[in-house]
Amino acid sequence: MMKSPRKPSKPLLGNLAPPLRSRPRRRSDPAQPHLPFDLMPGRIEPCLALLKQRPPKGPQWVFEIKWDGYRLAVHVAPKGIRILTRGGHDWTHRFPAIVAAARSLPVATAILDGEAVVLDEQGRPDFGLLQQSLGGRGGKETSRDAILYAFDLLYFDGHDLTTMSLDERRHMLEEIVCDPAGDIRLSEQLEVDGNELLQAACSHGLEGIIAKDRNSPYRSGRLGDWVKVKCVQRDSFFIVGYKTSLTARTHIGRLLLAAHKGSSLVYVGSVGTGFKERETLVLLEMMDQIRAGKPSVEYDGRHKDVVWLQPTLIAEIEYIGWTDDGKLRHPAYKGLRNEQDNAEVLEVE
Repeated sequence: MMKSPRKPSKPLLGNLAPPLRSRPRRRSDPAQPHLPFDLMPGRIEPCLALLKQRPPKGPQWVFEIKWDGYRLAVHVAPKGIRILTRGGHDWTHRFPAIVAAARSLPVATAILDGEAVVLDEQGRPDFGLLQQSLGGRGGKETSRDAILYAFDLLYFDGHDLTTMSLDERRHMLEEIVCDPAGDIRLSEQLEVDGNELLQAACSHGLEGIIAKDRNSPYRSGRLGDWVKVKCVQRDSFFIVGYKTSLTARTHIGRLLLAAHKGSSLVYVGSVGTGFKERETLVLLEMMDQIRAGKPSVEYDGRHKDVVWLQPTLIAEIEYIGWTDDGKLRHPAYKGLRNEQDNAEVLEVE
């Protein structure tokens, strides 16, 4: 038995006369304000920590561990991931694990500020291991061991966060970085006494701590919103020469170091410990390509058989202080800095 056709449904608002019609569409007015939306910047100059001898005090200061690695900005966008060094160089291809972790973050667009590190067997960041994983200074290898400790969020889903306070930025960062064992991890923020945290960091063999003003916006440069306090001093210096050795297999006895002083360089002593044979052989090859006929600093002549160099190579040196005549006390060589890391040679007064 065939069913009779269904009756047409009634109009939603009944039979009205005259029929309802929507207002005609108007062309958009260029002067009309739009919902706030910030274009994603191609790069943001990083906020840098000011070196102090002691942790600051006050309720506005929060603390973190100072990570010993490479400062990175991770840009997340629908078209892909970009990883930029502190100097603005694109190192996306060198950190595949961090790239994969960034793709999994629950965001459409974001810029994370953090530090790439390689952890040793005790879970401590080791700058030497990080450099080795990248093929050494000037190497082109990729690091599958490096992870990122994220400590700030500068851009999030179409909004520039740099004018917001650190507390507000951290609140959003903690929502998107929540895997404590992932390749992007949250750098824990601690509300503790700075001196107690520094003592604990030093006892565990860490480099030091960072103090941050919780009310501060994100300001590029070294303006004092962030403060670093080190367990031992660690800075970058030019290698301006080396003393030859008849006993060492690599023929390098000591490296001669210099720092900035105004518009010139000043000799700050030499370092003869901390070298690893494989690294030193590579270092010797690099130094032989930049030999100079005369010193670039005033030199007291204490060491003989010195090979002078153009001041282009930058060494990371760990030391415990300064002598009365302006020389490094108990320095140890930790490795060469990469040009892409935008290493800053120490400025002495």
